[in-house]
Amino acid sequence: MVADPHKPEFNGVLVIDKPADVTSHDVVARVRKILHERQVGHFGTLDPFATGVLPVSAGKATRFAQFYLKSRKAYEGTIEFGFSTDTYDATGKPTSEAALVALKAPEIERHFRGFMGRLMQTPPPFSAKRVGGVRAYELARQQKPVNLNPVEVEIYALEMLSFDGRQLRFAVECSGGTYVRSLAHDLGQKVGCGAHLAGLRRTAVAEFRENRAVTLERLQEAAQQGSVDSCLIRLEALLPDCPELVVRGREETSVRHGHAFELAQALRPGRGEAPGHAPAASLLKILGSERRLIAVARHVSGAVYHPNLVLV
Repeated sequence: MVADPHKPEFNGVLVIDKPADVTSHDVVARVRKILHERQVGHFGTLDPFATGVLPVSAGKATRFAQFYLKSRKAYEGTIEFGFSTDTYDATGKPTSEAALVALKAPEIERHFRGFMGRLMQTPPPFSAKRVGGVRAYELARQQKPVNLNPVEVEIYALEMLSFDGRQLRFAVECSGGTYVRSLAHDLGQKVGCGAHLAGLRRTAVAEFRENRAVTLERLQEAAQQGSVDSCLIRLEALLPDCPELVVRGREETSVRHGHAFELAQALRPGRGEAPGHAPAASLLKILGSERRLIAVARHVSGAVYHPNLVLV
């Protein structure tokens, strides 16, 4: 198929404000239709009942998913005490009898803060984890046993925003792979009255934050007005914490061909310090002579890097 020379080319990330009751896959399908772009993906699934930040990649940006698999995430949500559910959230069936809640804010906060730091967390039965090659949620729907192994996650920040005697509003920052639903369920188990996640909104994934989010309706309007670029985070702005290296001439050609290279002496890590005193950057963003991103290189050893991702 010959590319349409008049079709706009979209390469970047859209921070979509995902509405409730749609899947991340549904959002990707909608963005494909709005942009008339087949190459669309996302950086981290968001549960259907949750709202908020869903980074959606378009064009060449879809190849950056590998760098965002374990990204730090932030949420605000509500935990309701009184009974647990099979999904660990408000969409599931109760798995415990409704109990009277006789909890005080200081007691809740003490238990809540006990989840700070690194911990072993068991994913919910209704999750996309695989058990013997089968998705856990498929087994759970068939009411078959779901035995999932605990995994290590990290809670970087955890704050109780309010507590009215039954519902707790909170904010959390956590590592990729953390299930906030499990956090709610485990808190209920700890205080002894059952609990589930009543609401959840994601406010950030890595550098993609709520203040850059656009609704699908706003994106549709921008597409009709020819102003999608105003919603798009360009390739050069991705991985903002990675150092940049500008190459020209033969060096640029070599990088574009995927050849490994060695940093010049003046650019090597540890300049002015004892060898090995400062660790080498694990990733480098490589910009061409026009200061457009042409590659992302991974550290191999010493001062040697290899273009792991080449944007041709």
